[in-house]
Amino acid sequence: MGLLQNSGWLNFGFWTPEIRQGRERRGFEVVLLSGARETLASTGYSGPPRVGRYGVRTEVMERLVLPEIERGLSAAASRSNVVLVMDEIGKMELLSPAFAAAVLSVFDTEARVVATVMARPHPLADALKARPDVELVSVTFANRERLATHVAGLLLGS
Repeated sequence: MGLLQNSGWLNFGFWTPEIRQGRERRGFEVVLLSGARETLASTGYSGPPRVGRYGVRTEVMERLVLPEIERGLSAAASRSNVVLVMDEIGKMELLSPAFAAAVLSVFDTEARVVATVMARPHPLADALKARPDVELVSVTFANRERLATHVAGLLLGS
């Protein structure tokens, strides 16, 4: 996001890095671009809901991410240099009906969005990827190092 911040863009959103203990993946965090963070899923949570071996705390999406989305949408309503980052719109995150509804509403606004969306079939993810106003960029081993520059160019050029 440094490329956009250096160009005067305001960034809102989240990402979901792995939680690792040594070489073993133990769960996932939700980290806001502002720095706030909480554990979303862990092998130490019993659930439900569960995704594979991870118990998922859907309330984290609602308590942490939904207000961040609202802040981004509020800023985008009065400024054109706002981007909302959602990494990722995936199975765990979409277990929260409130988050799923918020994602749909974001894509129905004029806000600029950069999102990673699960590749596997899912009704909401498939609907997002099929929208005519969405440009899909596949992440591959060959292009992943250049992707940030490419996406920043798409936003800055529009």
